[in-house]
Amino acid sequence: MIFDHIIVRYGELALKGQNRKLFEKQLLHNIRQVITAFPDVKAKRTYGRIIIELHGENGSEVAEKIRFVFGISSLSLAAKAENSIESIRSTALAVFKAYDGSKNTFKVSARRAYKNFPVSSQKVNPAVGGWILEHTEETSVDVHQPQVELTIDIREQGTYISCGRISGAKGLPVGSGGRGLLMLSGGIDSPVAGYLSLKRGVTIEAIHFHSPPYTTSHALQKVKDAAEVLSAYGADIRLHIVPFTSIQTGIRDHIHSSYQMTVTRRMMLRIAEKVAGRENIQAIINGESIGQVASQTIESMYTINEVTTMPVIRPLAAMDKEDVMELAETIGTYPISIRPYEDCCTIFLPTDSVTKPLRGKASRFENHFHYEPLVEEAVQQTETITISASAASAGGIDSLL
Repeated sequence: MIFDHIIVRYGELALKGQNRKLFEKQLLHNIRQVITAFPDVKAKRTYGRIIIELHGENGSEVAEKIRFVFGISSLSLAAKAENSIESIRSTALAVFKAYDGSKNTFKVSARRAYKNFPVSSQKVNPAVGGWILEHTEETSVDVHQPQVELTIDIREQGTYISCGRISGAKGLPVGSGGRGLLMLSGGIDSPVAGYLSLKRGVTIEAIHFHSPPYTTSHALQKVKDAAEVLSAYGADIRLHIVPFTSIQTGIRDHIHSSYQMTVTRRMMLRIAEKVAGRENIQAIINGESIGQVASQTIESMYTINEVTTMPVIRPLAAMDKEDVMELAETIGTYPISIRPYEDCCTIFLPTDSVTKPLRGKASRFENHFHYEPLVEEAVQQTETITISASAASAGGIDSLL
């Protein structure tokens, strides 16, 4: 197989100035996590690029795996040549023929990162282009709109030659933007909020509130499957599963129906804050969108937020539901989220939930409910599992790229 390497490029990372090296190292770490499924494949960092050495593995399969890793602008299957014009010409010809025999117009774009190479990039272009014209039929050079762009990247360790680019997921490498605890339900919104947080480099752990026997193992599996899809975008995800039945039945028995949803969300935030503190996480993330349901008005958010001093990030706050659903389909979580299994937010759902709850009134209702021991018990009994990035596969991201 002519392609023995993959060239990984990154866009936004190049703007990070003195911190660029830290972002590059994080991206390299994330790529290595994902390619553990290919034990012979190696990744290393060089100036401005990450080079993947395939060592006989199928390049298309490896590229398909890593292109979902946030921080990657684009990648290309490449063949490595020795740093001589003869080796570069012969390898470039083989790459051109292997790429797509139906494409007849091309251009050569050489970049000489290794300045000790004796031939300038301006001279490499015609030398290689002329060689291809001489050894192929019915081909021509088109520098404006070529069907094939042959890229030649001359580096100290060798020259990498590629045709075509595969778009990456872009964004920032997961792990470069702090840590957040995602409140992951079985619905459509929260996985999308997790995806958008990952794209900005946030390492996410997830917390899910499980209320057996009112919620089933099928509902919990939905959440695990959604977390697995999210993990494909660059990092393992730790999922904290909170037993919530005692608190939810206590709310049902002690809180006025109009405030049950508000108090439920306040309890979730209290528990999330305690779990986040224990795990050294700096923010809570959820899938709330302004005005979407009764608990997501500005007034509700204000009252619910009273119980925590941690920042609560809402990536979907200003998005339309249709846009969220479209993004969920694109990233591959929508089919999981619409499975017909209820999560704890949909059981005991009152019909008279207040849309503009007051902080004082919520606190007074809670004073009639001895909830503190139940919150502590739920935190202590929380189960934690790890969803592995190397075993995951992302959804249909093509329309995003």
